Amino acid sequence: MENPIPRRDWRFPLACLALTALALVASGIGPRDRLTWWLEVAPVLIAAPLLLWSARRFPLTTLTYAVITLHGLILVLGGHYTYAEVPLGYWLQDVLHFERNPYDRIGHIAQGFAPAIVAREILLRTSPLRPGAWLAFLVTCVCGTISLFYELIEWWAALLSEEAAESFLGTQGDVWDTQWDMFLCLCGAVAALMLLSRVHQRQLDALGSQRET
Repeated sequence: MENPIPRRDWRFPLACLALTALALVASGIGPRDRLTWWLEVAPVLIAAPLLLWSARRFPLTTLTYAVITLHGLILVLGGHYTYAEVPLGYWLQDVLHFERNPYDRIGHIAQGFAPAIVAREILLRTSPLRPGAWLAFLVTCVCGTISLFYELIEWWAALLSEEAAESFLGTQGDVWDTQWDMFLCLCGAVAALMLLSRVHQRQLDALGSQRET
């Protein structure tokens, strides 16, 4: 059993939780489509209790809490407006001269970026794996599987309700939207491993030292 997280280290996770909770409540006030809101924020509603339940036995690094929070904020913003109509996406569309609102693309990059760090931490702390090529490969596979499962959820939503699926999927007329979603998720996972692995490893080493003392 892991030692409880030191008392002085509770501040950052609690701040992340408070920020996500406030954003979730705000996004739930008059969303563009209520069913789409539930579908989009479901990962936040599932992850938050799990993180609270595991916080004392399996505290995560600061970086991991940060990327989870960032992903949660992206989800709740998309849930309020629907991904195809987020104002930030329209602004980026105008500035970068895109043909469509790119917020959905941002969401799918985040779908790989944040889970990559979470998967890396869990695998390093619960398995014999060590940093290296095999770890990176397995982390990327985990993120690809998450993306695949999410696309299946979108398919099931389309089968249940064509009207709700239009807002939930946010394809914006792109017949290759599913393929783009999975590709961008993998890009996000690779980017996270390339950019954050060293910082993440330092925090993991520090967390291991705290548990030993």
